[in-house]
Amino acid sequence: MGSWQVTVMNHRRESGGRPQGRPAGPLARHDGWAVHGGDGELSWVDPNGEVRWRRPCPGRPNAAHLSADRVLVTTDSFDYTAWGHLGPALLLDLADGTLVAELRGERGAALGDGRFLLGLEGYGAFDTRAHDRDGAVVDSWRSYGHYVVGAVGTGLRVVETDRRHPTGSRVVRLLPGGVVQPGPLLCDALAPEPLVLPDGTLLVLDAGVLRAVGRELDDAVLAELLPLDPADRHRFTGSLRRSPEGLTATLVERHPTRMGRYSSHIWTLGLRTG
Repeated sequence: MGSWQVTVMNHRRESGGRPQGRPAGPLARHDGWAVHGGDGELSWVDPNGEVRWRRPCPGRPNAAHLSADRVLVTTDSFDYTAWGHLGPALLLDLADGTLVAELRGERGAALGDGRFLLGLEGYGAFDTRAHDRDGAVVDSWRSYGHYVVGAVGTGLRVVETDRRHPTGSRVVRLLPGGVVQPGPLLCDALAPEPLVLPDGTLLVLDAGVLRAVGRELDDAVLAELLPLDPADRHRFTGSLRRSPEGLTATLVERHPTRMGRYSSHIWTLGLRTG
């Protein structure tokens, strides 16, 4: 792991209502093409804005992942089912929107060559499966969370989110044959999506602490922004994003007693390697 360092350049706190959900816009983009989704519908749009195909969707699309000539779309159900509001995961042919397979999973990632990861958590499940271009399962692991695919020399890594208190989540590597290589334990049962640095290091906002996890799953604390007491962690939702200055880290806090009241702790961070 490189000797990454951060500097807190600014910190502010803002009050407001409930944070917005998924931002408006396409579910996924590639070379000017885009997957669009609305309630009950999916479409594939070319760079000129022409709709190449449109198809009904048995739910509300929330994410799409592109791999070669396939797209995997995860959805929320309009109805409450045995899996809550989890809808089907649709594996589609990009050429015409034809359904290749209907799968079950909450979070996905593209592996290339029309292959995907699809994970499911809850009701005894804490699993990730690798699917081939036809939807068949070719490998599986007892792990689930934010998937990091494609960083050279790092394999498939997962920042786990087990939603348990106390949590047993870790940063792990998925190896062939269902092997899970354990890395550092996390404090937050619902850590946000990590950022990937050029050398493959992961930045993880873990219960108010910014951590770096290297390619060998070694870790170091970069900044203690707002370390959260275990009793209060369920009231906070974090996020990390790139900014012109370097990074922006946000913790959204739900008021302990007033319904609908939230405040945001926002840090602007400078990032450099020593």
